Amino acid sequence: MSLFSPSSGNLQAIPVAALAGMIAEAVATGLPQKLRVKGEVSNFSNRRHWYFTLKDADAQLRAIMWESRARGVNFQMKDGLSVIVTGRVEFWPQGGSVQFYADAIEQAGIGDLETELRHRMLFYREKGYFAPESKKKLPSVPRKIAVVTSRSAAALQDVINTAGKRWKGCQLVLVDVRVQGGGAGGEIARALAALSAQGAGLGIDAVLLTRGGGSIEDLWAFNEAEVVEAVHACSLPVVAAIGHETDTTLAELAADLRCATPTQAAMTLIPDEMTLRQQYEPLGDRLRLGAQRLLREGKQRLAGFARHPMFRDPRGALEPARRRLDGFARHPFFTQSKRITHDRRLALDALRKRLDALSPKSVLNRGFSYTVSANGVLLRNESQAIYGMELRTHLMNGVVVSTVGAKPLDGQGVPVPVRLGQKHSKKRAPKIRLLESGGLFG
Repeated sequence: MSLFSPSSGNLQAIPVAALAGMIAEAVATGLPQKLRVKGEVSNFSNRRHWYFTLKDADAQLRAIMWESRARGVNFQMKDGLSVIVTGRVEFWPQGGSVQFYADAIEQAGIGDLETELRHRMLFYREKGYFAPESKKKLPSVPRKIAVVTSRSAAALQDVINTAGKRWKGCQLVLVDVRVQGGGAGGEIARALAALSAQGAGLGIDAVLLTRGGGSIEDLWAFNEAEVVEAVHACSLPVVAAIGHETDTTLAELAADLRCATPTQAAMTLIPDEMTLRQQYEPLGDRLRLGAQRLLREGKQRLAGFARHPMFRDPRGALEPARRRLDGFARHPFFTQSKRITHDRRLALDALRKRLDALSPKSVLNRGFSYTVSANGVLLRNESQAIYGMELRTHLMNGVVVSTVGAKPLDGQGVPVPVRLGQKHSKKRAPKIRLLESGGLFG
């Protein structure tokens, strides 16, 4: 087909289908019929036929593998795998795209992102971020739920629709953040930190972190360390539903509950109104019946009280007690109580005077004293005083402490040797000196 007009020499306009045919022919004739391409799997989708993207650091290529060929692959195909694909390149005119049609796929290893994801998963698992005991309990009937996602995400509409069908009494609060691309992880982490600090004061009972499916690159923000840390540290319960059922992010593992889809997450958090009615209506009936029974029993007791003589004729009911009280007032014990009390007080005073007369204190008050040894033995005569003995003399206003320190004298006035503790006869009675007081005793 000539592209030039014979009359003017200018380029001739051709139909799109013609150009597409030329591209298809160029691809078919300019490339080998069979190629082996190494790359990382991304955006994998199994819809009977396999649709995925082959990529490396600099480029990406759409690929397809028919169901008949896919059945021959002996490993589980998923995002992040490094594979070697054998096939051919064709131009698809209806879609306007160049596609790689895979005939065979070999597993070459794990892609860089998948390797990094596994390392981070092991790190946070060892820190206990995924442990069941670290999970918080979800509220049974939440009043307000914060939905952390993009305003334009299809997942948000799924949550809104599900909440409207289940229970309109639950209020949803949107926290609009980016869910993919550069800076998305920081926005998500800051939103979770703000909810953790202020959510309880705003009446928020739980957080729903969600977005739709995508490749491992699209979901990578939910694998960032700052997001995982924010989810784990959040003071509110966090339910996460990110990507498809086969996708797993670290934020979901750190959340208090992971759900496969946004709809399932909303159904888990928001109770069904009909189910609530079925659960609580019997309780209401039991409370109503119980209140009626208590009211009926109270009326019966009140009627019994009203029939009691005390309430029908209070004065008549008190009359027997008044008669008994009058009888007590006429009893001799009450009529003679003053005289009996006076007589007994006089007897008590007489006994007190007799005791005072016999008391050692009264003797001391008359100017007498008495002496005891250190061990409390009362000295009745001088022979009990032994050389070196400590004595205590009790006077009216105190005690004098003394020690037996003088030696006995013979008839010529010469001191007689005495052993410590020796008793003396009346003929050789020692002169006893009060050492502490400085005076003489005896």
